[in-house]
Amino acid sequence: MIDIEIDPLSPTPVYQQIRNRVVEGIARSELRPGDRLASVRTLASAFAINPATVSKAYELLRTEGLVVTNAKSGTVISPAPAADRHSTAHWEERLRILLAEALAHGRTEQSILDSAARCLDTLSPVGRRP
Repeated sequence: MIDIEIDPLSPTPVYQQIRNRVVEGIARSELRPGDRLASVRTLASAFAINPATVSKAYELLRTEGLVVTNAKSGTVISPAPAADRHSTAHWEERLRILLAEALAHGRTEQSILDSAARCLDTLSPVGRRP
């Protein structure tokens, strides 16, 4: 299990912060297929937030195919995340909007590429990137 940190003062909703931290944990290989996430009640209690907030984050992760939930084992990292055409198209659309935002704010293509490389470096486990 990874440490999840949230910022209650952030403009990003808490459920989205939880989702984002789990996705980052998977990207860094801190969370691997079959790893169990904290229960909804445990995580809600740890952050003194409504359990519905944690449930919303976990439901988003389930919809994205990154976790599976069952009564016996709880919520665990999916053994095989979905990589179908729909998820690829959805991911590319989100990336396109983010890139458009950067360009609209005056970022150059090179500065965007440099930022992307720095972000990949912080997310990639040692040895993943050439």
